[in-house]
Amino acid sequence: MEKFDNNEHPHRRYNPLTGDWILVSPHRAKRPWQGQEEKPVAGTLPMYDEKCYLCPGNERSGGVHNEQYTGVYVFDNDFPALLQDEVAVEEESNALFQLKPERGINRVVCFSPRHDLTLAEMEVPAIVEVIKAWKFHYNDLGGRDFINHVQIFENKGSVMGCSNPHPHGQIWSQSSLPTLVQKTQDNLLKYYQEKGNSLLADYLEEELKKEERIIAVNDSFVAVVPFWATWPYETMIISRRHFGRITDMTAQETEDYAAMLKTVAVKYDNLFKTSFPYSSGIHQAPTDGEDHAEWHFHMHFYPPLLRSATVKKFMVGYEMMAEAQRDISPEKSAEILRALPTTHYKFSN
Repeated sequence: MEKFDNNEHPHRRYNPLTGDWILVSPHRAKRPWQGQEEKPVAGTLPMYDEKCYLCPGNERSGGVHNEQYTGVYVFDNDFPALLQDEVAVEEESNALFQLKPERGINRVVCFSPRHDLTLAEMEVPAIVEVIKAWKFHYNDLGGRDFINHVQIFENKGSVMGCSNPHPHGQIWSQSSLPTLVQKTQDNLLKYYQEKGNSLLADYLEEELKKEERIIAVNDSFVAVVPFWATWPYETMIISRRHFGRITDMTAQETEDYAAMLKTVAVKYDNLFKTSFPYSSGIHQAPTDGEDHAEWHFHMHFYPPLLRSATVKKFMVGYEMMAEAQRDISPEKSAEILRALPTTHYKFSN
């Protein structure tokens, strides 16, 4: 019988955070591509765009003007997915038609007044200011009695549905735990109750021993391609110290987190010499007033690009009807990312 090779043979992997499985088909990476190719990212953006509704001083929907901001700028989303209003609904007796109102607050976070400056090209001290804003709004929103979850995230690039190239993220806060967060909550709690330790602390300890999927390491954080990664170049930043909330970070950890964010973003851009698209998001403890010792701070990056700056991974067909599937093995993508320089390609000789 042929010996198993995780870079050649199809297999399934288990995600302990969600309880889901993923199909890995590394041999498919060799197939020729005749499918859709994305348009390359347009040339250099201006530092300021008078038509951009996120640039300083510019008009947004409804005639509101942005402040002439010089650093991080946060405002309530003009078209929020959630509203603060309390509404009454008649209870449905049939369990097949469950419905409940959801309250929340949505905010937009402009990382910089510069229209052309992504996290990959920002200096670490400027990224620290972004993290400070995340901390403030996690506390501000999470401190409200009807908010039990605060989701900080960024959609970068038009291929990820971002409608404005001005570098920005969002914060959605709501009264319930969303589905994926609830799955993670359940699995983290189960592991903590059974083992008396953080699932991600134990996982990270093993990853550091194996060194197969590690991308970068500093004193406070580790960037890794998760064993169960779904997207071709998916990564996760995990805190080395066990804490559950962004507000638990020390000043040094905040700087190290900013440095790790920049490292991951630069490596992504360097991979295909493009402003690399992704969706990223922080997973941290709910804001329901409970201690949540089971939570361990981490951040996911889900980038869609597969073979080049113009070829993306589609989650269709089998993925939508059965389970997630990837072609390149997590070990191979980690090897590729690890070898990339940490100096942005625009500034290298």
